[in-house]
Amino acid sequence: MASRSIAKLCTWLILAIALLVYRRDERTDAAEPDQHTNVIIILADDLGYGDLGCYGHPRFKTPRLDRMAAEGARLTHFNAPMPFCAPSRASLLTGRYPTRFGLTANPTPDLGGRNSDLCLPHSERTLAELFHQAGYATGMVGKWHLGHARKDMYPTHRGFDDYLGILYSNDMRPVQLIDGEQVVEYPVVQATLTKRYTERAIQFLERNKSRPFFFYFAHAMPHKPLAPSEEYYKRSGAGLYGDVISELDASVGQVLDTVQKLGLDHNTLVVFTSDNGPWYGGSTGGLRGMKGTSFEGGYRVPFIARWPGRIPAGHVSAEPAVMMDLFTTALNAAGLAVPGDRTIDGADIMPLLTSASAIPHQTILGLKGSDVMTIRNARWKLHVLPAADRHQPATPKKRWIDPRAPDGVTLLAPYEQYQPSDYPGVRTGVAAEPMALFDLLNDPGEQHNVAASHPDAVKALKSEYDKDVESFGPLPKGRRGRPSAPNR
Repeated sequence: MASRSIAKLCTWLILAIALLVYRRDERTDAAEPDQHTNVIIILADDLGYGDLGCYGHPRFKTPRLDRMAAEGARLTHFNAPMPFCAPSRASLLTGRYPTRFGLTANPTPDLGGRNSDLCLPHSERTLAELFHQAGYATGMVGKWHLGHARKDMYPTHRGFDDYLGILYSNDMRPVQLIDGEQVVEYPVVQATLTKRYTERAIQFLERNKSRPFFFYFAHAMPHKPLAPSEEYYKRSGAGLYGDVISELDASVGQVLDTVQKLGLDHNTLVVFTSDNGPWYGGSTGGLRGMKGTSFEGGYRVPFIARWPGRIPAGHVSAEPAVMMDLFTTALNAAGLAVPGDRTIDGADIMPLLTSASAIPHQTILGLKGSDVMTIRNARWKLHVLPAADRHQPATPKKRWIDPRAPDGVTLLAPYEQYQPSDYPGVRTGVAAEPMALFDLLNDPGEQHNVAASHPDAVKALKSEYDKDVESFGPLPKGRRGRPSAPNR
């Protein structure tokens, strides 16, 4: 009897211990997503500073992005380092000014010449590679634009486990949709692109809900040619551009809804921004210039970040920040080490997203190609070189025809695409001559050169400019990484 009682007791003890172990493991599995930080970066293409409702656009409706800003932080002086695509994207993924590694132009498949072979050098370490090495799932959807000529230039060879998108801009031929490393659609039906990109994004999030992930969502829109799906076409009441913005806004909402539905809200940092200023049809929100110019309309873009419990709702900051900051901020948020074997220009701007007193940069540079054009701080902007402008007549004599003609089924509403008369920024103001100084606090449209009345500001900024340019180190052939002579 005694032996049977002891045996029964041992059996109960074994069962009890097994149950405790099971419940402990169950709690660990359930809590696992809260033990890490996920990062989602959503990058629009050619979205202007003034293209969103929360940045003051009177007609474009962006309720989900407006809500994202209300629930998180919004920056009003966030800049791209260059006023066009590829170099800004390279800076986001490396944390470095593109002059440090020579990617100062756009890789292009259809214009001939050496630009077809341009790519992000393999010596650079990308956010995706660093997250992947830390055990994160890494995914990308959308525009890559950091190399296309060989498969070793593709996202799948730069740290991303999963990729769906176009390897360059949606107006560059051939317009091919790549899944992993294979062409899955040619020509691309661009009207359904935003919808399909969003579906793939949601699939990635759902598939990796129980493990840490880094996800980079690089939208095609509102880069030309503009193409909304039938569900959004002619529905915004604000033209084709408004239709595209409406669908882009809804896509961001779907991503945020998925994060919330999966229970990942409180351990997921979500950032939304743009690679540079707008093309025709967009809005700079009263800033001078547009994409391709060295005025603020070319550099300054929207920036919204959301992280419930970490970023206070409704926070707004006017301190300058720059695209490379996303690199350092994402790594620090995830508790991962920032590379110490190279110069990293990006700062951790989490303090800027949570505090009114944080100052991540004393100055930031504005580049264009191989030239370092400008330097600015919270108030002053110095155009060290003459401003690169794209000043088109308000009423051109004839309709402008894009030299990149439609490539098969690539355009919806081809005759509704925007014209140079739909200039997105301010076109007035004095010429930005060498060493022209503008007071961005009191003259955000860069109308008046005040260099003569503020020589101390000119001197201080030029001194910082010289030190920054010197830090770029030895020069490649030509003018890469250095300013051209002001009298060129």
